[in-house]
Amino acid sequence: MSERPRPNAIHSIPDDPEGSTYRFIIVAAKRARQLQNGQRSVLPATNKKPTVLGMEEVRRGLVPYEDATRDAEILARAEAK
Repeated sequence: MSERPRPNAIHSIPDDPEGSTYRFIIVAAKRARQLQNGQRSVLPATNKKPTVLGMEEVRRGLVPYEDATRDAEILARAEAK
């Protein structure tokens, strides 16, 4: 079975099974805020805008994130068994 292309692949996190654009925006915004507050980028700064750097880091999968909702669902399923 072939995988259908995701229309929002440019705005998604690589390891996110749902491909949530909303999650991408939240994680990228938090990363941009970290960059604005002085944290160094893991990418060479070709563009000085923190929002663009944050989005590119998230798009490449360089920013770790936690999804509390997904973790709670996994825990609830495990307890139900």
